[in-house]
Amino acid sequence: MNPFRIAELLGIFLSVPTAAPNNCARGPSRSEFQSSCDSGGTKASEEPAVLSSAQLISISMYIDILLRWNARINLTAIRNPEEMVTRHFGESLFAARHLFPHDPRIETAAPEPGRRGGTAPSSPAALRLADVGSGAGFPGLPIKLWVPQIALTLIEFNYKKAAFLREVTRALTLTDVDIRNARAEAVAPNTFDVVTLRAVERFESVLPVAAALVASSGRLALLIGASQQDQARASLPQFCWGTAVPVPGSRARILLIGHNATENGKVSNQ
Repeated sequence: MNPFRIAELLGIFLSVPTAAPNNCARGPSRSEFQSSCDSGGTKASEEPAVLSSAQLISISMYIDILLRWNARINLTAIRNPEEMVTRHFGESLFAARHLFPHDPRIETAAPEPGRRGGTAPSSPAALRLADVGSGAGFPGLPIKLWVPQIALTLIEFNYKKAAFLREVTRALTLTDVDIRNARAEAVAPNTFDVVTLRAVERFESVLPVAAALVASSGRLALLIGASQQDQARASLPQFCWGTAVPVPGSRARILLIGHNATENGKVSNQ
């Protein structure tokens, strides 16, 4: 697919509100915990971003591979390449922009003009992100394209889908990607700084499994339908939830991010 057309389609997803300091990040008191969850703690000022030519070429290659594999196994019901860009890459990069507008734990080389992040290799302290039920790689692999310094784990039980993820990872020459062909329940809990969950079956049963993977003070990012928001908040009271953000171009899809406010299994009140 033409990289220039990809850039045009993704433009709407690459502006994100700059968040004000959120009490969840430092561990709230009990009173702060509730008030911060209610308010979301964000203040919007739009900040534009662009993808580099290398990132756009990688997305184009990814789409070509996805189209070939999708003719053999059911990776996505979407067959139109432009709709793949907006529905899959757009939503994934929208999450990436909110999760990583900039992150002090990620070491970066000097970035290209207009581009977030750099190309420095991962260090032992690299931020660890797990994508649960990764399927065709969304949102995990686009997030990796956005911030290549993260240590990414893709958790996918289906063998054929895991094989596809390995093929894409090789073709895009991505490093520090661990593809786990296993159930999320088999992965060590409290391991990851960020866990993402998108478009999974049996949401109500997968949600607590994904939450269990989040380290203390880590984040859980949900790309879900607006109707699932109340269930997420009620099911995981140990998380301090921000305000749900509508996904551009969608009437029902939202991004909901929560901070794990537990320490040794208890809600922090410091």
